[in-house]
Amino acid sequence: MTRVSFEFFPPREEKSLATLVDNVAGHLGQNKPEYFSVTYGAGGSTRDGTFETVSKLIGAGFDATPHLSIGADSDETICDLVKRYKDIGVKRIVTLRGDVPSGAGAPRITSNAESLVTLLRKNFDDAFELLVAAYPEVHPDAANANDDLDFFERKVKAGADAAITQYFYNPYAYLDFLERCRARGIDIPVYVGIMPITNFDSIVRFSAKAGADIPRWMLKKLEAMQHDDRAIRDFGIEVCSRLCEDLIQQGVPGFHFYTLNRWGATQRILDNLGL
Repeated sequence: MTRVSFEFFPPREEKSLATLVDNVAGHLGQNKPEYFSVTYGAGGSTRDGTFETVSKLIGAGFDATPHLSIGADSDETICDLVKRYKDIGVKRIVTLRGDVPSGAGAPRITSNAESLVTLLRKNFDDAFELLVAAYPEVHPDAANANDDLDFFERKVKAGADAAITQYFYNPYAYLDFLERCRARGIDIPVYVGIMPITNFDSIVRFSAKAGADIPRWMLKKLEAMQHDDRAIRDFGIEVCSRLCEDLIQQGVPGFHFYTLNRWGATQRILDNLGL
């Protein structure tokens, strides 16, 4: 059976948090997801909001998973936070390098996901399933595909249990990434990140920042309908549904949906897939 999980970001207001837990998670929870994950802002900027959102989701009966990056925090600060997560019943953590906060400058933040995985394994052993990021189309900061795979391999050797990909729209990017992983003996599950397309400007902006390729034929169709929100949404749902169908046929272990705190488009894709 194909596993699904869903990603949220922590809302800024209590009312929005209540809506997320009761409405969005309530709807998506009917799909029996493996978990809901909650993002962690650049440099830990949403640390408290992430913890509160995870706590509320767990309190509502859902399995919730925090994202975590070291940023400029000390090992002690990170471990104290992780202990709090353990105390409320968290079973897995998405371990990331994280974005550099605006104005911080790259030299100030040198920790990466490998060092975070190493830190958590050292201090918490196997208390958590640790997930890391994978980039089938190559991380935008990597010099080349081989260097990027080197970094991924180091995260796996440090103790990562599984990975979630950056989103993509070309299934062959994922299949090629798996082939290159297998050639190195990397055999952890690699779950596919899916970004539903609901707005032209947003998907172009997100993709440019993330290094995610929008195939030219897709971009041209999206450009032609960019002022028709319904057409964009319907086309995006069709594209993502076909992508998922192709990957299911290739034996993908599961999907991780970047919901942007909405449930409609994700649910339509799942309905199309019969999941």
